[in-house]
Amino acid sequence: MRFNKLDLNLLVALDVLLSEQSITRAARKLNLSQSATSGVLARLREYFKDDLLIQVGRIMVRTVLAEQLSNPVRDVLLQIQSTIETKPGFDPARSTRHFRIAASDYSTCVILSRLVRRLGDDAPGISLEIISPRDDTVEQAERGEIDIVLMPRAFTGMEAHSGELLLRDVYCCIVWEGNTLVDYAITMQQYLAMDHVAARFGDRASSFEEWTLHGAGIERRIATTSTHFSILPQLLIGTNRVATLQSRLAALSARYFPIRILQAPMAIPPMEMMMRWHRFLDGDLAHHWLREQLKSAAASGSDSEEEGDAVHAAT
Repeated sequence: MRFNKLDLNLLVALDVLLSEQSITRAARKLNLSQSATSGVLARLREYFKDDLLIQVGRIMVRTVLAEQLSNPVRDVLLQIQSTIETKPGFDPARSTRHFRIAASDYSTCVILSRLVRRLGDDAPGISLEIISPRDDTVEQAERGEIDIVLMPRAFTGMEAHSGELLLRDVYCCIVWEGNTLVDYAITMQQYLAMDHVAARFGDRASSFEEWTLHGAGIERRIATTSTHFSILPQLLIGTNRVATLQSRLAALSARYFPIRILQAPMAIPPMEMMMRWHRFLDGDLAHHWLREQLKSAAASGSDSEEEGDAVHAAT
């Protein structure tokens, strides 16, 4: 099909080329040979009267026109996709929809684990692909390659798209139950004197708690780091170290590991977990159902009375 003499099939190729900025990677994604992909790029250059991609050293960079085309072309394709996939009804029990959710291990433990259990009973044909957040997660979501992003409000981005608050969680401290430096309370002096175990994510970002503490001028001696929140309790066992952790995850961990939960000696703003998605998915009935399931899982509270008591004690 052509529109204003443009073969609309070329829009898909244009989107991939502008995203990948590489003929080799674009060819792989389009399932074409490199020569065929080069031919497609030549046709696009002829139509737009612009190079679109320019070789600079070993990389290809987008021209000014290509930069201007990138988001509108992707939006057009997403609009077409959402229109085609919209069905008059949605039956979760019979659906075989596949969803991709970007979530940290915190969100996976306290929210998605509950969702997975429910899907097994209520929607056995629906599959979830849970991926870890990366530097390009927001870009992937804006391109429609991720259905939902679960991240703290301060880090999500995607303000131009749709979103909703899933939960708020307060912070607490956790120590090994055999810790000899503190008992069931921790002072600020003890907190600053102890070695810490913390979550860090390389060059991408600090954790919300570390970002908040640094902003308040609180500097800790971090002895051990991990890229996973859920591993912090295990890294405390057999040591006199301390970790600052979200209360929901701390309470869940206390059911399986020998740790004590202590009230944090300083005020840390609650962490607000958001879910965000591309605005073109607003009217997708299956996507709306998934969002409602996530809200229900986040609001379902503690898995047990003991977990609820632990969270209450930490706050």
